[in-house]
Amino acid sequence: MTAQARDQIADRIAAELGHSFEGELVAGGNYIPVVRDGRTLYTSGQVPRVGTTVVVTGRVGDQVPLGKAREAAQICTLRCLVLLRRELGSLDGIEKVLRVGVFVQCTADFTQQSEVADAASELLHRVFGEAGVHVRTAVGVHALPKNASVELEMTVAAKSDAGRSS
Repeated sequence: MTAQARDQIADRIAAELGHSFEGELVAGGNYIPVVRDGRTLYTSGQVPRVGTTVVVTGRVGDQVPLGKAREAAQICTLRCLVLLRRELGSLDGIEKVLRVGVFVQCTADFTQQSEVADAASELLHRVFGEAGVHVRTAVGVHALPKNASVELEMTVAAKSDAGRSS
């Protein structure tokens, strides 16, 4: 799969969701959105923010149905991919998605955190094929920043020369 293909697939998924991630993805505090340690890149947790608006808020299992929470997970995933693409120049710079952590703001009796996280995993498989298959944690939490329904973080392995100046 070529860089153009991965980048185009991610752009197409964003368009299917009706969102654009052009412009700056602003960090909401004193941290950076991506840290690189050798070939390993870690993203900060991303909420389903488009522009300046968190578009899916509230507690899953109460105000937010499962389908909307899955959409939130996809938006979070796309935000991570935008950050990684900017860091590496292209999604082709990613050799393997290693880990995804998904946090779902939910009611005490909601037990479908894994189904919410599946939306992110399915998106990553769609963009990267087998290189998008990863280990994952999906947990329910009482609250998330900005009342976001979902927050997601990602760890990836970059190709050895990805994003490095020659």
